[in-house]
Amino acid sequence: MFRYKYILLSVAALALTSSCDDFLDEMPDNRTELDTPEKITKVLVSAYPDASNIKMCEFYSDNYAENAGTYGIMNLVENDFYFWQDTDQEGQDTPQYVWQSCYSAISSANHALDAIEKLGGGASLNPQKAEALICRAYSHFILATTFCKPYNTKADQYLGIPYVKEMETTVSPHYERLTLADTYEDIKNDIEAALPLINDDAYQVIKYHFNRKAAYAFASRFYLYYMQADKSNLDKVIEYADKALGSEPYSSLRDWKALGSLTPNGDVQPNAYVNSANSANLLIQKSTSWWPYVGDPGYTTCMKYSHNNTLSEETCKSIGPWGGSATFYQQPFSGNSSTKHGFRRMYQYMKMVNNQSGYGLFLSPVFTTDETLICRAEAYALKGEFAQAIEDINEWQKAYTSSNKEVTVDVINNFYGPMDYWSIDNMTVKKRISPDFTVNAGTQENIIHNILHIRRVLNLGAGLRWHDVKRYGITIQRLKFTGNKIEQTDEMTPDDERRAIQIPNSVISAGLTPNPRN
Repeated sequence: MFRYKYILLSVAALALTSSCDDFLDEMPDNRTELDTPEKITKVLVSAYPDASNIKMCEFYSDNYAENAGTYGIMNLVENDFYFWQDTDQEGQDTPQYVWQSCYSAISSANHALDAIEKLGGGASLNPQKAEALICRAYSHFILATTFCKPYNTKADQYLGIPYVKEMETTVSPHYERLTLADTYEDIKNDIEAALPLINDDAYQVIKYHFNRKAAYAFASRFYLYYMQADKSNLDKVIEYADKALGSEPYSSLRDWKALGSLTPNGDVQPNAYVNSANSANLLIQKSTSWWPYVGDPGYTTCMKYSHNNTLSEETCKSIGPWGGSATFYQQPFSGNSSTKHGFRRMYQYMKMVNNQSGYGLFLSPVFTTDETLICRAEAYALKGEFAQAIEDINEWQKAYTSSNKEVTVDVINNFYGPMDYWSIDNMTVKKRISPDFTVNAGTQENIIHNILHIRRVLNLGAGLRWHDVKRYGITIQRLKFTGNKIEQTDEMTPDDERRAIQIPNSVISAGLTPNPRN
């Protein structure tokens, strides 16, 4: 097992050094005065969170199981995540680190917005204003989807997170948790204010910034999660997906055949997957994280909890309307691991501070054309526009697989309709859904099962499955594998309070209301 000490580094002079230095305790911002557009542009580099919540979300989801025996872990927090326990661990990949990183990014965005206002605003500063607003929305969105329940008709009764819109000018400013409804309303307002102002010409390397396509992809995913009682949000999902994908969306999907032709050994496939020149990658984020060591099948770290061979039969080795997993252009990989299975999409970079300690980094495409296409397919399906949903599904299937089977309503109904719902004795790809919104039995439900199946395969290792579990009220289990024996050790139902990961102890101690527990 890797035993690296890690340190928490500052991002643009924003402290991420200890549990007491959270955003509730920060000293007033004392950075260089932002008195030119160039200085504002530079500070916006730190308006993107440095942390990743992927490890948390993957461990919390049904993509992970326990492998009994002598297998080890990398960090103690993995025990807490896997058993859905509130954690007091700190450092990379913990709730404390994600919380601090997001609010530090928000602080940078607010610093930029304050400077823009002091300079009088105007069209020349619109690109910087747009980036600050969309970054502020994005960090709050990460916090809300991590530390809150899913948005639904009870959102005005659920706890949201503090939505920080102003620069901190006092020591230990007082914040309150909004309702989740208020939080999402503020995210929406920032997104809508930013979108008309984004200018790709303002960026030297646009894939590392919220360019127009990335911002539209974010808006599309946001509105998919922002489910309204009348489903009016779905029109926005489609509208913004259209803008992100362009007039010929299918030409912008990833060339999965080319990716699959590369060796899965070393860093070849992962580096190709995150290449900024790839049109499928809309926004690429650098994260301080050990996630590739833990989650990628190319590494033998953390074998106690993993996406093992049995679980892979529901994902990267699953059978679908496309046929078997042999049709996937990028084939599942297990390397030297008997318990880790998945796709090679992550490579662990190390930044050494001295000869004995350092911290981990990795790059990930936060928004892609493939995922945006499936967001649109889901919106069409929920609107009852099945022909359009199936058109998008077919285009994804053509890009992702070598299958020549055309997907139709009948094909989907015949595949998912007779299938048993998942049980420990019959682990199918079809799990019971109980969302707060209406999904009609029959064709609509079957198409949604197909889309959830696609999303689970496509987003394996990206943390998005956990959000799907929450949005659709899917009951999931903790499974312990001992040889050929499978034991259920816990279960999380849709009303389980643990679906909102607990906020850090440091901010609870500072007076912020914790998430309730059953």
